[in-house]
Amino acid sequence: MIKAHWDGIMNAVVSQTTNARAESLNAKIQWIKRTACGFRNRERFKNAIYFHIGGLDLYPDSLKSFHTNA
Repeated sequence: MIKAHWDGIMNAVVSQTTNARAESLNAKIQWIKRTACGFRNRERFKNAIYFHIGGLDLYPDSLKSFHTNA
C-alpha cells in the first residue's frame, strides 16, 4: 500500500500541506445541512452555505460600533 501511494506521501512530506482546510469546510457544510433539516431546493442550500461560510459583514456602517467583533 505504501508503494502504491509513495508519490503522494513524499509530496505531503516535502510540501508540508494537508487537506485540513478542505475537511474543515466540508464539516461546516455538513453542519449547515444537518441543522437545516432539508432545503426546498439546491439554490437555497447554496445560499445558506454562502451565508454561513462566506464571511460577509452584514452590519450597516451605522451599527458597527455596537457589533462586538468590530
